[in-house]
Amino acid sequence: MKILVLNCGSSSVKYKLFDMESEQTLAQGGVEKLGLPGSFLKIKLPNGESVKIERELPEHTAAIEFILSTLKGDQYGCISSYEEIDAVGHRVVHGAEAFSQSTEISPEVISTLEACSALAPLHNPPNLKGIYAMQTLLPGAPQVGVFDTAFHQSMPEHAYLYGLPYEMYVKHGLRRYGFHGTSHRYVSARACEVLGKPYNEQRIITAHIGNGVSLAAIKNGSSVDTSMGLTPVEGLLMGTRCGDLDAGALLYLMEKEKLDRKGLDDLINKQSGMLGLSGVSSDMREIEAAIKEGNKRAQMAMAVYNYRIKKYVGAYAAALGGLDILVFTGGVGENQWETRAAVCSGMEFMGIYLDEERNAGSRGQEVVISSAGSLVTVIVVPTDEELKIALDTMQALSGNSSCSE
Repeated sequence: MKILVLNCGSSSVKYKLFDMESEQTLAQGGVEKLGLPGSFLKIKLPNGESVKIERELPEHTAAIEFILSTLKGDQYGCISSYEEIDAVGHRVVHGAEAFSQSTEISPEVISTLEACSALAPLHNPPNLKGIYAMQTLLPGAPQVGVFDTAFHQSMPEHAYLYGLPYEMYVKHGLRRYGFHGTSHRYVSARACEVLGKPYNEQRIITAHIGNGVSLAAIKNGSSVDTSMGLTPVEGLLMGTRCGDLDAGALLYLMEKEKLDRKGLDDLINKQSGMLGLSGVSSDMREIEAAIKEGNKRAQMAMAVYNYRIKKYVGAYAAALGGLDILVFTGGVGENQWETRAAVCSGMEFMGIYLDEERNAGSRGQEVVISSAGSLVTVIVVPTDEELKIALDTMQALSGNSSCSE
């Protein structure tokens, strides 16, 4: 069985094609600058090299059609006909309360997703465009939606409600939903698999740390809390998102800076976070370079970033009633040993002891970085959301869809 996984953003379309018998990646890449001058398809070759093909791609259907033709092409192709693609799995950001598991796409599902777009106006509309495009281009292939929010639907009411009038939840669905669910689900289960521990008997904190950052508290295989909220803005400091913020500060800024809704949205989503605090970049590699050059604002921004993660780890250990496993994943979590060290520093009272040498030597590897005497196992697990989407797609089509392992 071959499954194509699509992740459609407003100006990008990422893809991976899997052979599910071996779980092998047959092809991967993505369109960038979609609808903008200089749009291109970037293909990652099996040898690790990349090829960039420039092409005017005004919208999602054109982009996906180009991806499909490349998959079947003579130069970079890996299939002889489109009929070899048995199914398509889509990353869908927001499923609200409607979806607690990955679900085969139907007209009714599409209608529900369209209604959810008000909760994720930057994400769900392009996700839907990918679904519409595949209905046109591969009408015979079944499609499955895999939702960022689904895994967190197990959160108890006391964890997801805001301290607003309850009518706001009833009328508008205003509550905490959480995101990165596919990643949290994959790495928590994978960590237990690597460690030989029963997934349904562990207290786990997963730290998905990259340009977007979220933590999840997972007890006995279910998410009981997570740091992102109604939108991906809440929680930790991120590349360009502000994270936790006094709502009163937003009202103050709207008045003082004469901001309308779009201006405020740009401020908290695109101008804040590491970019806003450091004044350098949202890219951690550039911030690290600035820190080494003695840039004080970059040092301050990194301290805030690391501190907030540590604070959430402590809070979630309390929510879980203790901690068995701490998992680092995401671009920063997998590669930036300094952040892992900073988060775990001073956490010995919780039973967290790092093997400093192993931690400093780990970059993008699946490896235990806690010391032999640590009561909490600290492990790095590279995430593979696309593979999890493909597996969920296969399970959903076989009638065994589940958001748990």
